[in-house]
Formats: sequence, structure tokens, C-alpha cells
Amino acid sequence: MSLNSKDLSKLLDMLDEENASKTLENISNQLHTVFPRPERFKVGMTLLLLLQHVDLLPKELQRIIAVAMLFDLYKGEPLATTPFAPVFVQILKSPGENLDKALYSGHIPVLSRCEKYLIAGLMGYNYREMMKKTPRQIIEELYPLPSPPPYDSTDLQLQLVERRSELPAVEKCANPVILSDTARPKGNATNDVDIKEKHNNIIESLVVGDPPAYAQSYQPEFLRPSPPIHRSTYDEVPWMNMSEPSQFKLEYDNSMCVSNCAGAEARRVMGRAFKSVLTLQQQQHLVTELHKDPKLVYHIGLTPGKLPDLVENNPLIAIEVLLKLMQSSQITEYFSVLVNMEMSLHSMEVVNRLTTTVDLPTEFVHLYISNCINTCETIKDRYMQSRLVRLVCVFLQSLIRNKIINVQELFIEVQAFCIEFSRIREAAALFRLLKQLESGDTAGLNSTPSKNNKIDMC
Repeated sequence: MSLNSKDLSKLLDMLDEENASKTLENISNQLHTVFPRPERFKVGMTLLLLLQHVDLLPKELQRIIAVAMLFDLYKGEPLATTPFAPVFVQILKSPGENLDKALYSGHIPVLSRCEKYLIAGLMGYNYREMMKKTPRQIIEELYPLPSPPPYDSTDLQLQLVERRSELPAVEKCANPVILSDTARPKGNATNDVDIKEKHNNIIESLVVGDPPAYAQSYQPEFLRPSPPIHRSTYDEVPWMNMSEPSQFKLEYDNSMCVSNCAGAEARRVMGRAFKSVLTLQQQQHLVTELHKDPKLVYHIGLTPGKLPDLVENNPLIAIEVLLKLMQSSQITEYFSVLVNMEMSLHSMEVVNRLTTTVDLPTEFVHLYISNCINTCETIKDRYMQSRLVRLVCVFLQSLIRNKIINVQELFIEVQAFCIEFSRIREAAALFRLLKQLESGDTAGLNSTPSKNNKIDMC
């Protein structure tokens, strides 16, 4: 699965310095015209190989074109889902700012400061502006800049880390088999044509073939030593071949070697729970299996990234698994996803049940309340706004009456919320409760509802 010689020649022509007077947008359009979509991953791998080895793509104008082509290869798709998203993150994170200081072969492209500025610009808000410039303009305008344009890649890195965590550890332990030639060519400018031809021949030998050289890597051998021969001891019960069966009655454990499919079935049901509402029978089956084996929750395919789908489709299952994960080292990640997900009746029901069952960190509860208030204030649809405000007010009253939160810590924010939506009956009731608490009147808390009450608001 590699480019053939003809396609490679077309790609190298696009990377030629003669295209430095064309805009990056024109070069990118030419790339999409020449190479159909199924071929673009091969093109991207070839561009990545050239960027990783500075001796194959020595001119900065060529690297500017290669960077722009690689970034624009999957335009129109979310950056985190594209195969080369980790490359751009690593380019911005790589320490070397001078090409002469980091001539090495590896997974991270060795690029100059100017090329890093280009990536930051393409990933930021001025993508269209960058693509309308020529490679020469890019160099002339970006080199004098004292610092690269700001780009916060935190969210992108989190998504990439989650994707990478699903890979086996052995797959992440590999080194490339191609090494750069760090020796600079000697001679005068008359040899540029010969050098270019030599580079093209080397590139063709690395790219053309099945499999191509860039797809090969050196991985440590995963050793599986055979177990030693077991040596019996004197106190070990030996196997006895009965010569007279009539004197003995042989008994066998009929449950031995019987396949236990509970884990596989629970994983299958959980996979469906992320996508649709489970039937009552399926929910009861999954909860029963989780109660039988508390460690099963670590093997049913749940990750922090999948939690919002589970909450929206099956909130009761979400509550059960979160309670089982309370001792997990990842529980903080699950809480962070939960309180930052889009506000809804189901997410509020899950948070409410958790607050009345276990001690959630106060900062998470406060953050969730602030997110709920912010959602109510920014939504444009008046009908949905009124509905969400009623939900939040009932939710806050439940937390206050059950003494889950110290309302004094959020008094100003909640009071302002009640005043803004005072036209809504539940907001007015919450405001009266706040005033009673402020005056020291705790009579309103005596009618404390059951801790297992659900939030129910149509």
C-alpha cells in the first residue's frame, strides 16, 4: 500500500521550489485534484517521511509547502479524527527551534520556528488567511515574529490521549528503520540538479514498494518464555489409575471448563447502552452482574469519553457504574466529564443521586451548578430556557434541603440567578428559601424530601 513511481513524481513536482510563487490554497487544490481520497493517507505518510528527514527535503520553501499540504489533506474533517493530528501537536511541542540543532530521525518532524508558526496559524483562527499566502510570503512575514500565535491545544491533546490509550503497549514501542544523513553535501551550486536527482532516487527507493520503507519499524521482541516443568513434591496428591473401579466411586466437578459468558454478555449489553435505551430486563441483568462481580465494571468497555452517551441513554446504569468506580484511580476523570457535559434532565438526575449517595468533591458540585446556571443564561429558546430554569431550581432546592451544599458559598451566584428568572415560579420559590436561610430561619428545611427522590420536571 504505497505510492507508485508516477504518483510520487507528481507529488515531488508540487513540492518543487518553482511553486513558491503560488498560493498554498492553489497548491492544496491541485493536490486534491491529482490524488483521490483513497490515496491521501499514502500521500500524507510520504509527506511525513520527507518532513522527518531534513536531508530529503532540505529547502525551507519545500517544507512550507509540505506542512500546508499535510494539514490540508483532510480539510473539512474534525482535526482530532484525522490520522496526522498527533504530528501537528508534536511539532508545536518539539523543543528545537533551530534546524541545525536537531538533525535526528524520529517520529517528530524536525522543523524550524517559521514552520511552527505556520502550523499554529493553520490550527488557529487565521487558517484562510494563511492559505491565501505564497510560501515566500510565509517566510517573509513569519520569520520576524518574536513568538508564535497562541493556540490552546489542550482539548485536542486530551482527545488524542484517549485514542492512544486504546492501543496495546507493545504497539507504542517502536523505532523507525530509516536514519537521516546528517552530513551536508559539499560542492557549489552547479551540483544542485545532481543533488535533486539523487534525493528523488532515494525518496523513490523509500516510498515505492510493498510494504514501503516508511511503514517498517524496529520493535522489541515480545518474549513469551515457556513455563518450567513442574516438579512434584512428596506431599502432593498423585494421580491414581484405578484398576478396580468397583471399589471406588469417581466424582467429577461438572462445572470445570464451563465457559463463563457473563463478562462477554455484560460488555455486549453495555455497548448497546451507549447507543440506545436498554429494556428493563437488560438493565436488571447488567445491574445484577455488576453486583455479583464488582470488578466487572473495569472490563465492560466504559471510558470517561463514553460516559455522556451512557448518561443520556441510561442514567440508572450510569449511576450504578459510577458508584462501582468510586475507588478507581480514574474517578476524578469521570467526575470531570460528568460535570462538564451538556446540561440535561438525565445528567442532573445522575449528579443528584450521586450527591445523596456518596460524598462528591465540593468543587465538582459547585462547578456543575455554575455550568447549569450558565446554560440557562445563554440559551436562546425561551421555552427551553424556562424548562431548564425550573429543572435547576428544583435541583438546587433538593441539594439545599438535603444539606448537600453550603448555599453560602454560592449565595451571590444563585441569588442573581433567581432574580434574573423571577418570572418563573420555581425560581421565586428558591429565592424565598434563600432569604429564609439568610435570616436564620431553617423551618423551610424541616420538610426534607427523601434522599432517593428523583428530579422530575416535564
